[in-house]
Amino acid sequence: MRSSSSPTLAIPGRPSTRLRGRTWVTIVLVGLIGQVAWTVENMYLNVFVYDTITDNPNVIATLVAASAVAATLATMLIGVASDRMRTRRPFIAVGYILWGLTTAAFGLVQPAEGAAATAQAVGVAVVAIVVLDCVMSFFGSGASDGAFNAWVTESTVPANRGRVDGVLAIMPLLAMLIVFGALDGLTKDGQWSLFFGIVGGATAVVGVIAWFLVRDVPGAGVTTDGYFPALVYGLRPRTMAANPRLYVTLAALAIFGISTQVFLPYLIIYIQRYLRIDGYAIILGSVLILASVASVLGGRVIDRVGKVRAILPMVGIMITGMVAMFFVRDMLGVIFAGIVMIGGMMLAGAAISATVRDATPADRVGMVQGLRMIAATLIPMVIGPFLGAAVIVGANETFEDLGVTKQVPTPWIFLAAAAVAALAIIPVMWLRRLPASTAPAS
Repeated sequence: MRSSSSPTLAIPGRPSTRLRGRTWVTIVLVGLIGQVAWTVENMYLNVFVYDTITDNPNVIATLVAASAVAATLATMLIGVASDRMRTRRPFIAVGYILWGLTTAAFGLVQPAEGAAATAQAVGVAVVAIVVLDCVMSFFGSGASDGAFNAWVTESTVPANRGRVDGVLAIMPLLAMLIVFGALDGLTKDGQWSLFFGIVGGATAVVGVIAWFLVRDVPGAGVTTDGYFPALVYGLRPRTMAANPRLYVTLAALAIFGISTQVFLPYLIIYIQRYLRIDGYAIILGSVLILASVASVLGGRVIDRVGKVRAILPMVGIMITGMVAMFFVRDMLGVIFAGIVMIGGMMLAGAAISATVRDATPADRVGMVQGLRMIAATLIPMVIGPFLGAAVIVGANETFEDLGVTKQVPTPWIFLAAAAVAALAIIPVMWLRRLPASTAPAS
């Protein structure tokens, strides 16, 4: 086993900060289509469940939490396996193909029939969705978070990671725009099978393309210990003590993630059902376009001013937007507040993610993706949605849909999210006090 004080990532033979065209194409294509699939899973699957199966927010929270557990396990297992095999390409390509097939399979689940649905029918549908979501999340996270993210880390250097993560940060936004603009009409017409089939098919096709497009980076570090020791390496106290910048940054990432998961699973439902704005696609489209521009431009600023130094200001922007979302009720107000909130969220996420890459040991890139998933997905998606659900249940706001009384998200989810986000100041201030010698300067 290598010493826990392994050098942080610096790929030999890649001193230039300019990325090759093929690298950018891979980052954009594979990253974007992966986020299209995640948009369906993270947002539209919740709407599918809410509209066709049950309005119980705890079911949505359970769905999110279960998929987060499956995703984290996949990232840890695949990340370490790709470390040991010293290749990311087959895990990305084959994983995307399987990811696409299981996404398309959502269309096979038969929804319950509104008020006439029996408790048994609802229960069967819920179990089927949860199980299928876990399988899909396993393939998706293994390919995207376990292999693709490791490949991105190996293909970049500290000087260009701010702009790369700035671009990656807008991929979820661009994915939402694509789904809203091209496919939202299918969901409104109830054509869920076609909706899931199109997204699943596109994901599988990109998996095939990735086989020919992705090139493993030569000269990356090699893990020499066994599979299980490598799997648990990052969970050992000795490893944590030897890499404080990495783990403190992961703590900041977890807090940031929890705050976003308090409101994100319920955002579309909130706009549709609480604000009663039918043109939510216009709102989201306007917000996502402008927030994407801010994220791309902000990525270069992050590289220049320093990643750690940029985190708190970006979190502050996000909190400002969350507080504004609590007060606004009209379409224009929601657009402006949403731009501030989502723009700050993307930039804060980019700064934190780039800091994690900088603190990644060269021979543990895949393993760190598992740690990153624990911080960015498992903890936030287990805690955040249930916090949001508790706020929704406590507010007890309802509306009637075809004779059925349903609970509806309220503005309080945004204040709850802002309160959680404010806690990020603790690990970030700690990170600023750590000696720079444990990681490249930021």
